[in-house]
Amino acid sequence: MKKIIALLMVVAMLFCFAGCGPKDVADNSSETEVVKSDVEYIQDKGKLVVGMTVYEPMNYKDENGEWTGFDTEFAEAVAEKLDVDVEFVVIDWNNKWATLESKKIDVVWNGMTLSDEANANASCTNPYVLNAQVVVMKSDKLADYTTEESLKNLSFAVEAGSAGKDIAAEKEYNYKEYDAQSDAMTAIKTGKADACIIDITMAKAMTGEGTSFADLGVGISLTEEEYAIACRKDSDLTAKINGFMNDMKADGSLQALADKYSLTLAE
Repeated sequence: MKKIIALLMVVAMLFCFAGCGPKDVADNSSETEVVKSDVEYIQDKGKLVVGMTVYEPMNYKDENGEWTGFDTEFAEAVAEKLDVDVEFVVIDWNNKWATLESKKIDVVWNGMTLSDEANANASCTNPYVLNAQVVVMKSDKLADYTTEESLKNLSFAVEAGSAGKDIAAEKEYNYKEYDAQSDAMTAIKTGKADACIIDITMAKAMTGEGTSFADLGVGISLTEEEYAIACRKDSDLTAKINGFMNDMKADGSLQALADKYSLTLAE
């Protein structure tokens, strides 16, 4: 009887050890992995992926089909400081936050207005360029629309997800959304809209003599704002870019770039 009891105790102990052994191994293997910082992630893959739209003078293609513009050159300078290549990817502006968070891009860098929405969805850099939302329409109509009140009965074209769209909604204008600011300008040219609300930087670069929209002109300003670069939430890349930006302001290279594209730097 004693032998049977002793045998049962041995079996029980073996089951106990069998149950504990794998658990200990599993516990040791489940240690939290060290998560790389955003800067490390970008440097390890060797490139900074910039999400943008075609938007002169910030990002557009030159006569050789190469990307150029203020934001293009600025991003290239930052990528060089990070010792990585840069890749420019045209995105759906209305889905920019999801595209950024999914890591399909590393930054939204395309004359992006610094706003509450941007701060809620991303980690934004310090502002770097001043901007305004302006009304663009046929040049021969500008003199008839010099106040906000005079705009009430116009039909507007705006870019989806843009600051211009937000203003049109806020002021309860009659508006239709388009995929890009250039599409909004085309809507005026083709008679689908009376006016559009876009960034003054693009409006000045894309209208008037010698442009594709020679018959369009820049009207009144509806807001004043600033541009910033959007990184992922809590990204350490934000502080890195801010540091590079300060260095470029100090050595004059960012001012030279602003002068090249007729832009005004933010303080």
